[in-house]
Amino acid sequence: MPGAVIGWDMSAALALGDALGVPPLVLAELLPVIEAVMVRKLNEELAANGSPGVRP
Repeated sequence: MPGAVIGWDMSAALALGDALGVPPLVLAELLPVIEAVMVRKLNEELAANGSPGVRP
């Protein structure tokens, strides 16, 4: 879907968590939940602002 967020780069998210000292098991448990909420909210924001390719 053009102009929409479909997910995060989990390799980058895991590397960032590792750099911040977050245990891998915590990242594995929390990242999917956080990603789902953030993707939904980002797409809502894009749709509300009339981003190209996204219909409100």
